[in-house]
Amino acid sequence: MIKLTRIDYRLIHGQVAMAWTQSIGADCLLVASDTVVHDEMRKATLKLAKPSGCKLVIKSVSDAITALNAGVTDKYRLFIIVESVEDAYRLAKGCEGIKSINFGGSKPREECTRKLSPTTPVSDADVKMLAELVERGVEVEIRQVPDDDKMPVERLL
Repeated sequence: MIKLTRIDYRLIHGQVAMAWTQSIGADCLLVASDTVVHDEMRKATLKLAKPSGCKLVIKSVSDAITALNAGVTDKYRLFIIVESVEDAYRLAKGCEGIKSINFGGSKPREECTRKLSPTTPVSDADVKMLAELVERGVEVEIRQVPDDDKMPVERLL
């Protein structure tokens, strides 16, 4: 069961490991990233950062889609974390089970010409993908921590 899908370029850190994981009652973190899956140093760091008692799985985005659609993750209370809007877009397009995306933070890049919030710089391509997700009925909201009010991304596009 997917409890939350979150865009956060920092992946696992204090807010994710403590506030979000506890708030949603997750027992498994799925990091879906084409870059992390091939980076032994980052994988080791994420393993150290995960909350105790919580399983960590690191897969490429396409392998994550396959696993989610096959049902092998259904036994977990799953918290999916991706690094970018593009990864979230690919995941949501490939997996019907993703109905909601929490946008926690994106990495500032040269092509990011605007900010939807102080922690969510976006490019024109990001805006287009977010708008398409909203059009398809996926809830996309900005929130740093669970106690924050949801800010629907469509109000900011």
